[in-house]
Formats: sequence, structure tokens, C-alpha cells
Amino acid sequence: MSAARFAARSFLSRRLAATVPAAAPAASTPAASTCPAAQQQQQSQFHSSAHLEARRRSRFKNVRAVEMGLTSDAKIESFTKKKFAEYTEDEKAALAHNYPAEHMEAIEAAEAAIDPRDLTIQGRLRVDPYRMPYIDDFSEIQPIIDKRARRSAPPSHKARFMDVDEFTQDLINWADEIRRGEPTHRMKKLRDFVPEEFFEKPEGQWPKDVRDEAFTKFWAYLKEQKDADAKAAANATGPTDGDILSYILERSSMTDNNLQANSSLAPALPDKVPGVEGKYRNAIDPADDGLDDKGQYQELKKRTGMSVRQILQLKTKKLVHRRVVNQTRLGKIASDSVMVIAGNGDGWLGLGMAKSVEASIAVEKATLLAIQNMQPIPRYENRTIYGEVTTKVSGTIVRLNSRPPGFGLRVSHRIFEMCRAAGIRDLSAKFLRSRNPMNTVKATYQALLSQPNPEDLAIGRGKKLVDVRKVYYGGSVY
Repeated sequence: MSAARFAARSFLSRRLAATVPAAAPAASTPAASTCPAAQQQQQSQFHSSAHLEARRRSRFKNVRAVEMGLTSDAKIESFTKKKFAEYTEDEKAALAHNYPAEHMEAIEAAEAAIDPRDLTIQGRLRVDPYRMPYIDDFSEIQPIIDKRARRSAPPSHKARFMDVDEFTQDLINWADEIRRGEPTHRMKKLRDFVPEEFFEKPEGQWPKDVRDEAFTKFWAYLKEQKDADAKAAANATGPTDGDILSYILERSSMTDNNLQANSSLAPALPDKVPGVEGKYRNAIDPADDGLDDKGQYQELKKRTGMSVRQILQLKTKKLVHRRVVNQTRLGKIASDSVMVIAGNGDGWLGLGMAKSVEASIAVEKATLLAIQNMQPIPRYENRTIYGEVTTKVSGTIVRLNSRPPGFGLRVSHRIFEMCRAAGIRDLSAKFLRSRNPMNTVKATYQALLSQPNPEDLAIGRGKKLVDVRKVYYGGSVY
């Protein structure tokens, strides 16, 4: 079947190519006969599939060489001089101030080995805001990626607790090694012997003369400490209380040569991590007057246009809290599903739902969504709804009825909280079928938003709208 179809197409293509020039010899021109579009139309008019160019289209726009400046040598040279310029004398002097002579020689050798033209043609870096952080700066420590070095080797699997003789011998060895009679104090380090301008810099960035002078002073300090320890050991009677407490708490009671094992608890990050300090800060606005120290309302401020003080003044209430379980191939995963409402008490009401493994996180997320989803609720005389509204959600049917002044809220407890948040004071409600908590809240919220507007009804009927209560009891004149 496919071979016959291919033969038929080939025969028709050859027949068409042989008959078209003979049928119209006067209209055929060299330009028309060699036109690629005409040839493509003749060859593909019997094919039902799209052209190859159409099938190769992608939703990503191609970056052309003309846009990147790679079409001519002049553009390549200009881009290279602009983006990969050589170090100036001032820049070299600044580098020499921070790096020793050996590092400067390595930098100059690397600059000479790399051709800037190759960087322009093959090593172009992305500068758009969606670029990936694929360039690593090994001079900075990233606690999320970089692993901490082990403080000590793993303990021996043959280690055991000491017996009486081994413990006695270990105590004697400790008494010989301990600094007897001298209180424990902090020993100085090499960094303490450099000028203040180099104290915060890494040791590799110190000049050679500063480093040599610091080493000389440091070794002299160690010699003085050794002589002082010898004199204190000759005049002392025994270890101090701090040394004994350190022996009890820190010395190992196993036959592992006092090798401290790595703890199973991950060490907490310090307050100031080198390389990360000052880069990640909470989005705190000084205009909030300290009401949002954690920065949890900053995104909500942008979405709603309200201040943090206005957000905190809203009325929020958790109406539904369910414990749900999701069955997966790894087992049952339990989580909390929460439904929260938010309102300002003056005609605005919002509904939010969230789910999380932690109940507190679910409540926080649902509250933010409820504030974000607040919508205006129509109210008659700022106290009740317009007429009667019936709404159905799944198997739940809710009927809301407006009531005269002083009637109050004769509704269930969930609808009562929604009316208080929206500023409705007179209302009656009835559930005709199911009383599912989540569906009742959804149906009530939908009913409050879908009230019949008397203005729209009057316009649709072509009548004039007159409120009898306002005319006869409110003193209004129409």
C-alpha cells in the first residue's frame, strides 16, 4: 500500500514537472523557474504533513549571531575590548595591595594564557535575569552547598569502655599532661600579631613582610608561654577546679585514645556566617513600626495595598480544621486542612483554604489567602442582605433571608462568624440538605456574593426603583 502510494506521488510529481513549463512557456522566466518557494509548493502539494520548518518551531526564540555581534571580526574585536578589557595599572596596584607577589604572578600568567577572543566566541555568559548561578565563587562559603570538614576521624569500631586499671592509667596520663595550678585562659593566635588593617582579612591576603613579622612574634610568645608553664608546674600542687570539670565532661571514657566522635546532631549555623553575612536579610519595612519583624506580611502588602497595621486590624477566624491523610507508595502522609475567613467588619469578607503538615503553618497560609481574597459584600442598610438567596454546593443547600432591624443573627455558629466579619447584623439561614462544615461555609460565601441587586432588576424591567422604607421612615425625598 505504501509502495503504491509513493510510486503514484513520484509519477504525479514528474508529470507535473514535465507539463507545467510546456503549458505556459511565455509565463516561465528564469526567476520563476528557480524560485525556491515555487519548487517547494510543487513538491509538497500532495503531502498532508506540515513543512519541516513549521515542525521545528520552538516556543523559545532563537538567539542570532547578528544580535550577539559575531558576524564580523570588527564587532568581535569591539565586544572583546569592551567586555574583556585588560587590567589597568590602577587595578594591578589594587590587586597587589590585596595579594602577595606569588598570587600576582599566577594572575598575570592566567591572563596571558586565556585569549579574550575565545571568551567572546565560545565563553559568552548570560546576563539576563533568568540566568542560572552556574559560576561558583570558591572564595565564599555557602552553608547549604558546602559540607563542613570533619572535626576528627570517625571513632574506632573496636573501642570499648575502660576497666579499672585502664581508667587509673588514663587518669595518671592526664595528670602528667595537664597544666597544673594554672587557670585555663585563651591562647593568642597568629592573627593577634598583625596590624588592625589586616585583622579581618584572610591569611593568604597578608603581605609577606607582615606575615613574617607576625610569625616571629608568635613563636616568641609560644616560647614565653612554655617557660611560664614550666615555672607554674614546679610551684603548683595540682590541677584547678576548671581542669577537673573539663576532665569529667570532655574526656572520653572509652579505649579510643580520647578521640572525640562526631555528634549525630547537625551543628546550628552561627549568627554571622563568613561569606554569607549581610547578603540575606528579612524584608522588613521601617514604616511598619516593628509590627512585622518576620516579614510575613510584606508580600501581602504588595498584593492588597494595605499597611501592616490595617492587616492586623482585620477580623480573622478559623472555621474548619480537618485532619487528612494521603496514601502514597511510601506510606500514609498526614496533614492538616484549614479554612479561615477574614473581614473588616464593614462589608468586606474573604475565604482562604490551606494545607500543611504543621497545623500552625496551615493556619498562617489560610489567613494570608483569606485576606488576599477579600471581596465586597452587598448590604442593605449596612445590616442585612437583599431579599432571599439560595445556593447549592455539592450536597449542601443554604438559604439566606433578610430580616428587619433588631432581628439579630439566628444562624449556625459558622455563618454567625462570617456575618460578624462582614458586618451583617440581621439575618436568618437554613440548611435544606447536608450540613458538611466545609460546604456550608463555601455555600454561604457564594450566597453573600450572589445577592440580587435591586438596581439591576429595575433597569432590566424598565421601572423606577423606590425604597419604601426610606421614603416613609427615613425622610428621603425622591
